[in-house]
Amino acid sequence: MRKFIGAIVVLATLVSCKQDKEVEVQELVQVEPIERVPVTRFGFNVEEFKVVQDTVRWGDSFGELMLKNNVEYPKIATISEQYKDTFDVRKIRVGKPYTILKSKDTSEVAEIFIYENDKVNFTVVDLRDSVVAYKSKRKVKYVEREVGGIINNNLSETLDNLGVDFNITIDLSEIYAWTIDFFRLEKGDRFKIIYDERFINDTIYAGHGPIKAAIFEHKGRPIYAFPYVTDSLKNILDYFDQDANNLRSTFLRAPIKFGYRLSSRYNLKRKIAYYGYRVRPHKGTDYAAPVGTPIIATADGTVTESTRRGGNGRYVKIRHNGTYSTQYLHMKKQKVKRGEFVRQGDVIGWVGMTGNTGGPHVCYRFWKNGRQVDPLREKLPAAEPIVDSLRAQYMDYISPLKEQLDCIEYTEPVFEPEENLVTLNP
Repeated sequence: MRKFIGAIVVLATLVSCKQDKEVEVQELVQVEPIERVPVTRFGFNVEEFKVVQDTVRWGDSFGELMLKNNVEYPKIATISEQYKDTFDVRKIRVGKPYTILKSKDTSEVAEIFIYENDKVNFTVVDLRDSVVAYKSKRKVKYVEREVGGIINNNLSETLDNLGVDFNITIDLSEIYAWTIDFFRLEKGDRFKIIYDERFINDTIYAGHGPIKAAIFEHKGRPIYAFPYVTDSLKNILDYFDQDANNLRSTFLRAPIKFGYRLSSRYNLKRKIAYYGYRVRPHKGTDYAAPVGTPIIATADGTVTESTRRGGNGRYVKIRHNGTYSTQYLHMKKQKVKRGEFVRQGDVIGWVGMTGNTGGPHVCYRFWKNGRQVDPLREKLPAAEPIVDSLRAQYMDYISPLKEQLDCIEYTEPVFEPEENLVTLNP
């Protein structure tokens, strides 16, 4: 390892007590040797290799990349056949970065292949001597962040203006999906959230952790949300409010997770010009979204129909219990078959334009006791609250989090002219 030895010349000006003269003195100061720190990446000293960095392109395969870099076929076969659980060579994705560490001699053989699964996790294929593959991850620093915002236009825009990851918008909307209608937010509604941001080398943003606590104030009504595991054996985590009530309802409010628009509500007195303004009741709730958007089951249940019929187009109908059933119309394609049991949030099909429809959307229909009703006006049954035996423990757990939330200040929004405001949706 190279070392550097230096000397510092110190210029000192001395004034004699007897003579009014200035004398320049040079003093040599010996400096301790400075050892050069090697450059490491992914746990390897990259100065020992020739480094190639690139991303997976269309048509690339692990085998071709290795052959181009002078790796013998038997080693490629070993990785492909014996390390499928660690590194499935068939699943490398276009756009993913990789690094190849090659020997510095004239052969330039690839000795190490590193595939970056994401910003944190990576897979190492060591091709030296006996071939081996293993997973590893970068060191990540977690920094807790507190955010308080006031709705001006919509939730996603407000969080974006605050510099918050878009995925936090999705997480927050899913936590409150059963208790707040995000299509009917009002200007002045506000929220506070606490979560962790992840950083690599203190500066490279690498995503975020789950929301640790939140409060959303809608129409003046504050609703807290705290994550809590109620079944340690099954590791079941739900979000509960300040009174230990489960924020999850038996039913989701919408059959699409995100990126949709409420285009037509349940309306028994609807009149359509095409039919001479006659009353043509609309017993469904339409959610407009691009073709191919996943449609999800709003509650657990059994598929009773999965077919195509008339104006309904392709559709799925689910019986949830003796009281409730739901139906999802105009699908491009169904994913489930009759008789299948589905869980809340499972994808059951994709948005399309089959049947009588003027644009891509899903018509969501809701039955209660055999009669179609408006799901947005129904008081849907809630999930079970925290059991009495865990209630005191839960209250102790949320107490400091609640106090922390209450101390967060709201960031005032920058208001836009009225004509620029759009529908208040997520």
